[in-house]
Amino acid sequence: MRPKGMVSNPAAGDVTPAVLAIGRADFPNILIDTLRRQAGVGHCMVFALTRAGAARCLLDAGNIPIGGDLGAAYAGQFHESDPNRDALFEAEGDAPIMLRAFAPRMYGARYRKIFFNDSGIVDKCATAIWTGDTCFYVNFYRIAAQGRFSAAQRQRLEAVAPAIAASVARHFQERPTPDLATLFATRAPLAALTPREQDVCRRILLGLSSEAISQVLGISLHSTLTYRKRAYERLGISSQSQLFAIVLRLLAGPHRLN
Repeated sequence: MRPKGMVSNPAAGDVTPAVLAIGRADFPNILIDTLRRQAGVGHCMVFALTRAGAARCLLDAGNIPIGGDLGAAYAGQFHESDPNRDALFEAEGDAPIMLRAFAPRMYGARYRKIFFNDSGIVDKCATAIWTGDTCFYVNFYRIAAQGRFSAAQRQRLEAVAPAIAASVARHFQERPTPDLATLFATRAPLAALTPREQDVCRRILLGLSSEAISQVLGISLHSTLTYRKRAYERLGISSQSQLFAIVLRLLAGPHRLN
């Protein structure tokens, strides 16, 4: 049963379900469901690429029946001929990368036949993020039965891509995820918030509404909204998605908790 005050239908730009599924066995299903609701994504595949030349398929979820075969083929050899490879490996720092352009002519004939013609893929875009020497490369696809991404879908996908990339990176990193209380107590800029501001922000991250937060903390709705406003001002943000972005950057970045 869903706790009172939890969000049942994610609003535009809300990737809360995927974030809350980090570290769980159902993360792939929650991720593709979130992507489908937000931007009509049909299939998602995640690859881990290293500067040493290794490649692995970490996730294959959605509506492409031969997705597993495609993942194995890409990790086996085709990652070396991916036209996006240079853009991925030339990136510096831990900021998310967005790869918006897609055209079949970008790919060689054999690559195009296996990964697009045989699979029915008609459109894709991708995002990626580096953590240490590993690039988590997240690909979003649409098949012929769906048609290409609309302009609105592509815009929504680009808006959530940074949070999605960071969530994927955090999920597949081997270190355990620190609890939110520890994160808020030890990592800037979250540690600069007052205890009550931290209380409110942590519950925002858990998906609770302002009314539910008021009930849990035993304070008025006005107080909850005031603490949220002050916290956002201290953090230099104006929305829940930006709060998620801060937390995900801390979780997925190279300077992690011990």
